Amino acid sequence: MLPKDHTHHLHHLGNWMPANHEAHREWLGGVIDEADSSDKEFHPVIQEFKTLIETNTRVYLLLEGMFEEVPNKKPYREDPTGHPEIRDYNHFLRVLNHLLTTAPSWTDKAHRVGLVGLPINAVLDWPMGTPSGYALFLDPEINTMLKKILNAWGDFLRSPASADVLNTTKTGWFGETGCRDLTVAAKVGPTAAKTLEFHEMFHCDPSAANYGFKSWNDFFTRTFRDGMRPVAEPDNSRVIANACESKPYRLAHNVKGRDKFWIKSQPYSVLDMLAHDPYAEQFIGGTVYQAFLSALSYHRWHAPVSGKVVKAFVKDGTYYSEPLFEGVGNPQPHSQDIDMAGQVTSQGYITATATRAIIFIEADDPAISLMAFIGVGMAEVSTCVITVKEGQHITKGDEIGMFQFGGSTHVLLFRPGVNVSGFPEPGMEENTPVRSRLAVVS
Repeated sequence: MLPKDHTHHLHHLGNWMPANHEAHREWLGGVIDEADSSDKEFHPVIQEFKTLIETNTRVYLLLEGMFEEVPNKKPYREDPTGHPEIRDYNHFLRVLNHLLTTAPSWTDKAHRVGLVGLPINAVLDWPMGTPSGYALFLDPEINTMLKKILNAWGDFLRSPASADVLNTTKTGWFGETGCRDLTVAAKVGPTAAKTLEFHEMFHCDPSAANYGFKSWNDFFTRTFRDGMRPVAEPDNSRVIANACESKPYRLAHNVKGRDKFWIKSQPYSVLDMLAHDPYAEQFIGGTVYQAFLSALSYHRWHAPVSGKVVKAFVKDGTYYSEPLFEGVGNPQPHSQDIDMAGQVTSQGYITATATRAIIFIEADDPAISLMAFIGVGMAEVSTCVITVKEGQHITKGDEIGMFQFGGSTHVLLFRPGVNVSGFPEPGMEENTPVRSRLAVVS
């Protein structure tokens, strides 16, 4: 349900959007203004999308229906600056074309400062929560097209032009607000009591342009300086190291092979999570630990145990799918509002639907044996890159992959019979440092 005081709603988990929803809407109004005043030709991938919409009846029906089903009432009718909401596919394509050459940035509209880490998600925030939006973003043809669009955006984010937002102005990543929040997010674990600055924690050069980062993606996949994140008890094979710098989200035991992951409680559905891989059945009845990543944090993955990579692959999935309980398609009676928390709070649901990297590791310690890591992409930050190979032996704490352009959540799976305990409590305000002690197997 839409909170009564929607302007002060804590909009998304992980700081991917401004905490103040009104700042989000004002940012979007500015983006729409810029797109509407631009005479820039459509990028080839946007032109391809336009052709798909205009020649495919199903896609046209769902896309137009998605915008029409957004309620024609406050606060949906217009944004806080008085700009009409996007209500047709041509307008949507113009805005999308503009965003393809825009890096995630900070907003400082009317002193409401916040990060807009998911600009395309921001545009789709309400349309995603409609019945047609639900159907559209599960459509395989649409997701194939979205992958092409996001790959084009990724090309820009790897280019030098994308580094322009890495400046020291008040809306730059290294401005007063940005640098402060980046530093605070990294000050956990052994570094919490130290007065370290961003450049002392991460490899960079504050005297160089853009802190020495060559592109937006170069910044987002930044690395810690030596000693910042030591490996927990490297000689103790029973201690599980935290795979991602992340906040605990959920711990579940005796998980089912298949479950109704699309309902509000979002139970885990192991076979769907593991893409029906032949190894998946071994995890039915086991343990699942999930944690989500902050937009401000470190985005590389590290081995939770020492062992052999027996299988590693990326499973293509959805990009903007959110379950019906988030929107006007909610099957619950009297629910006619769209939840602004949207897709990003559907952390359990996206483990079975979104694009994700799946890595099976045969641990050296027989008490653990086969375990699995899943890195789950979210919306436009869905690029999952695996940096290890099948058959490779890895040591606890080694890098195994990364999210490019962001990332959302990750999962560790243990088979039934593996007595793993000591996980941090879900709901913690701070990140659990990567490579720190996460749990122990007895």
